[in-house]
Amino acid sequence: MPRVPFHYIDLRTFCYETEDEKRVEEALRTFLPDDFEVDRIESTGHHGDRIVVFSARAERADDVRHILSKIRELPDFEGLLDELDDRVTDNTEFFLRLDKQAAFKGEARRGGGITLRAKVEAYPAKKEAAVKNAREALLGDE
Repeated sequence: MPRVPFHYIDLRTFCYETEDEKRVEEALRTFLPDDFEVDRIESTGHHGDRIVVFSARAERADDVRHILSKIRELPDFEGLLDELDDRVTDNTEFFLRLDKQAAFKGEARRGGGITLRAKVEAYPAKKEAAVKNAREALLGDE
């Protein structure tokens, strides 16, 4: 299998008091391999409301490949590829927001609710190299 040019991929979402924790965690798991460990941290909002933060970090190549395969299911995947220059920072980080409601239904869509942050491998650590590597990784075996 080809090398995956990501150091890691972080996924994070918030569960607000009006939401069901199990459903929010299930939405996050749409992008993760089966039985992947999800961290849960309770916090308090500005007005004293309870917020639960669910997060997961994939560092193993197979786990990263799994997440990338889910990203390839985006209906506007080609549009995402066109935006890579805007989505990769000078620090070689790739950012994407995913729709939490669609994820709960098992669908990959861009939107709000789930944040994906990935550290792209690039030598030298320059944005141009990171964009190229991210593009190749997202295209996968195509």
